[in-house]
Amino acid sequence: MIDTPAWNPQRPSAMPYSRYRPAHERVQLPPAEREWPHRRIEHAPLWVPVDLRDGNQALAEPMDPARKRRMFDLFLSMGFKEIEVGYPSASQTDFDFVRHLVEKDLVPDDVTVVVFTAARHDLIERTFESVAGLPRAVVHMYTATAPTWRQVVLGKDRDELRGLITEAGRDVARCADALPGTDVRFEFSPEVFNLTEPDYVLDVCNAMSALWDASPGRPVIHNLPATVEIATPNVYADQIEYMHRHLDRRDGVILSVHPHNDRGTGVACAELALLAGAQRVEGCLFGNGERTGNVDLVTLALNLYAQGVDPMLDLSDIDGIRRTVEHCNRIRVHERHPYGGDLVYTAFSGTHQDAIKKGLAHHARQASELGVPAGQAPWDVPYLPIDPADVGRDYEAVIRVNSQSGKGGAAYMLQTAHGLDLPRRLQIEFSRAVQRATEDSGAEIDAEELWGLFRAEYLDRPGVALGAWHVTEPEPGLHRFTGEFRTGTERVEHTGTGPGPLSALTRALARAGITVDILDFSKHALDRGRDSLAVAYVECRVEGATRWGVGMDASVLTASVLAVLSAVNGGPAGRIS
Repeated sequence: MIDTPAWNPQRPSAMPYSRYRPAHERVQLPPAEREWPHRRIEHAPLWVPVDLRDGNQALAEPMDPARKRRMFDLFLSMGFKEIEVGYPSASQTDFDFVRHLVEKDLVPDDVTVVVFTAARHDLIERTFESVAGLPRAVVHMYTATAPTWRQVVLGKDRDELRGLITEAGRDVARCADALPGTDVRFEFSPEVFNLTEPDYVLDVCNAMSALWDASPGRPVIHNLPATVEIATPNVYADQIEYMHRHLDRRDGVILSVHPHNDRGTGVACAELALLAGAQRVEGCLFGNGERTGNVDLVTLALNLYAQGVDPMLDLSDIDGIRRTVEHCNRIRVHERHPYGGDLVYTAFSGTHQDAIKKGLAHHARQASELGVPAGQAPWDVPYLPIDPADVGRDYEAVIRVNSQSGKGGAAYMLQTAHGLDLPRRLQIEFSRAVQRATEDSGAEIDAEELWGLFRAEYLDRPGVALGAWHVTEPEPGLHRFTGEFRTGTERVEHTGTGPGPLSALTRALARAGITVDILDFSKHALDRGRDSLAVAYVECRVEGATRWGVGMDASVLTASVLAVLSAVNGGPAGRIS
């Protein structure tokens, strides 16, 4: 039994955890010569989407040609320059799609397609048939190299497998020489690299570099997959740095990584691998792929963006990208998926909402002081790592309201949707009504429902109504309010005088038997312009109870009078006398 401190009440579970071996017992790890912890990622790697091959293989319903074409067009619009388009020897659909790209001349001059093949002669030949006629292509050959795969799947020892790989590499080189007009570069993936002995995978990769004559002018791609995650990301980084340090012809090798996400750390593995010397990353948009998926290129790219590094991809329409991916994959992107999910720029928590609301206001002031548009000002808003507007989101969805929300969320939604700038104490009062409504329903409340609740709470309160009324100023500094007050069928006219119109109104109300003291008052226009409505907020003590009222009208005075009556009607129904 493991000793635990007194403050930790957890006890051993009944799960058979001893069946599983830690990474250091499953694979020989390279000697630790770490420089990667001291590095920073300062530029984007070469991104290679594999949705059309690896991601497609993981779909319950693989993409039809129309979906493949839509995904390919999305990659082009986003700025990808190397795209893995299929496994042409594995299915007629993949072969036909590659031929479609060739025959319709759909590959731009600055884009290179990648095709995938196993290390087998007939499959290699079929792969080269698919790319005939392209000006350039990468042929990506793979073989599993890890001990369990060698023994259980392939039935070969180290030397036998090395011979198989090099012979297949010769086939690739011969087929490339026999393909006139196509500039073919080569890629090799020792599948399950992260579970392969370091000395063996290094030996095999160096053999392929020599066979394919890797050079700076014609670099070979060595792609090192974490096919099944088995360790913490720092272990993968150590493995990548070992290869980075020891590969022959390093200036003629593009070091690529292809992390999966079995432990949920695919993004961390890719980022640490870049620190360790990787130059190219294969993955999928939003992380589709076998089991828990391939590394998510959207998250990786926007992680760089959030650090002030150009991702060299256009992610400015994140919702459009997501819609295309969901259509092609027939898989929904989760609401909490980083950067692209429906709820990732949304706050329900009251403390978060208040901080975001204040942060956005501060950002607007800072932009004004700098004399630049808000979209160009430095970004530093609580809880939002990037400006949602940079990826095509708007601010109306940033703060949403449910029973967990505080005053800031409702106030923000009313401000953005309807132009209301509620005083702080009114925000607190209204938040109680919002919480009651959302707790009763158990659901979120949207902007229009919130507006309906606000109208019912403040603008459409039943009780004392006002018929015909007018204000005069019989002498400077003295105002007289005369109006017809109504409650049900009762109609009584009263007059009051005071130094201002509202004080005169409160004295008229006192003559009607309703004691009102005005504690706070503010007003503003809802919009700029001559025809804008005015809104008035008034905090009153009515018959000893403090509450807020709100009025809205084209006339500032009328809005103010209506606000006082709103406060009067905020408690038990008033009765006039």
